[in-house]
Amino acid sequence: MDADNFYNLDAGKTISFINNETVFKDGFTYNKSTNVKVVALLPVHVWGNACWLDELVPLCEERNIAVVEDASESLGSFYKEGNYKGKKTGTIGKLGCLSFNGNKIITTSGGGALVSNKDEYCKKAIFLATQARDEAPHYQHSQIGYNYRMSNILAGIGRGQMEVLDNRIAARRANFEFYKENLASTDIEFLQEPEGYFSNRWLTCIVTKSLNQRENIRLKLEEDNIEARPLWKPMHKQPIFKDYPNFVNGIAEDLFEKGLCLPSGSNLTKEDLNRVVSAIKS
Repeated sequence: MDADNFYNLDAGKTISFINNETVFKDGFTYNKSTNVKVVALLPVHVWGNACWLDELVPLCEERNIAVVEDASESLGSFYKEGNYKGKKTGTIGKLGCLSFNGNKIITTSGGGALVSNKDEYCKKAIFLATQARDEAPHYQHSQIGYNYRMSNILAGIGRGQMEVLDNRIAARRANFEFYKENLASTDIEFLQEPEGYFSNRWLTCIVTKSLNQRENIRLKLEEDNIEARPLWKPMHKQPIFKDYPNFVNGIAEDLFEKGLCLPSGSNLTKEDLNRVVSAIKS
C-alpha cells in the first residue's frame, strides 16, 4: 500500500482495497485475485507520525484481519483526537512492536518488545521466544520455538531509559523546530505532524525539489562528516518483494527519490545543529 501525505500507510487506499479487492467468507477475508487469505495488517508509524487508524481498525475487526502495529519508530507518540484519543501507538491493534535498536529514541543496544493487552498472546509470545519448551522435566518441543529473549541486564537498561523517554522526545521535537526555523529560507519541505496527533519526531525528515538537490545536500553533509540518509525505499521496490502485488500511486517512490533524514539524536548540541544547517545552506 502506498503512503499518504504524512508518509504513513495510506489508510483510504487500504480501506478501498479491503472493500473492493477482497471477499469475506467463512469468517475470513480473501484476496479476490489470488484467493490468498488476508490474516493481518501491519501499519507502520513511520518517523514518529502515528497512522490514521480510526476507520481502518474497526473494518479489520469486522473482517477478522488482525492489526499488528509496528511502533518501532514512534515510542511515545499518541492520538490527541478521534476514536483513539489518549492512546499511544502500539496499543491499539492486537499486538504492538517496539524497537530498542541503537538508533531509536531509547535503546538497549538491540532488541525490542512485543506488547498486547491480551494475556493469551503474551503467553504464546513468551512460550515461542523461550524455545517453545513443553512442560516436562526433559527438553521436549511440540512446536518450533526461538531464542528471542533479551538479557536481564539489557532489559534493566531499557527500563531505566523509559524514565527519561519524555526528555528524549522533547529533545527530538526541539531538533525539528530548530531545523524548521533555521532552514525556513530554503525551498525544503518538512514532514508535518497531522492535526490531532502527537509525534515523537524520532527523525527530522525533509523533502527536496528533486533527486539532484537531495544528493547535493547529502553529499555536502558527507563532506563535512555528517551522516544523512534517504527516506526508506518502498517495499515494492525491494528485490525480495518485487513480484508481490502492490497498490501504489507514486507518493512513496517520490519520497524515496527526494527525501532525506537529517541528524536527529537526542544529544545533539546547538553547535551540531548549526553545523548541519550551515552545510545544507552552503
